[in-house]
Amino acid sequence: MSGRIDIDVLADSPAWSEGFPAMENVCRRAAVAAFDGGYHRAGCSHAGRAEVGVVLSDDARVRRLNHEFRGYDRATNVLSFANHTAAEVAAPWPPDRPLLLGDIVVAYETVVAEAVAERKDLSHHLSHLVVHGMLHLLGYDHGIQAEADEMERLETRILATLGVPNPYPPEDDRPQ
Repeated sequence: MSGRIDIDVLADSPAWSEGFPAMENVCRRAAVAAFDGGYHRAGCSHAGRAEVGVVLSDDARVRRLNHEFRGYDRATNVLSFANHTAAEVAAPWPPDRPLLLGDIVVAYETVVAEAVAERKDLSHHLSHLVVHGMLHLLGYDHGIQAEADEMERLETRILATLGVPNPYPPEDDRPQ
């Protein structure tokens, strides 16, 4: 495990601890793997520690956050709230100050429904969403196809280190 990042996991919805008691360990492993796998590729050079928060929430809270910060009045599976731009994350940072990357918020009901509909193991799906969220905090984006392809390739490589199969269907099977 990386000694360079601190991960705080908070389950603010009881559904997580009732329905998925291993969630904290799954989140920590995925966040560390994403940090280790995406940090230097993002051009980061911070020699000190980094910090990230993972909030395991519910659809109602994620819907409110999605509406307030993105203008979408619906729940989504994961939201990332970066404290810094990609350029700031990549810039030199004083080694005596932690780099506060931001927070990842995951919606229980949406994540469970997606895992069931896509016939995915819940821990694998949660790992994927935490990896995805962490890469956003490191400055990765998927706003254009080339960036999306790069991010998917990196997510797939990181998830493989966790024993999680490729979450993306082959190109031929994707909706148009």
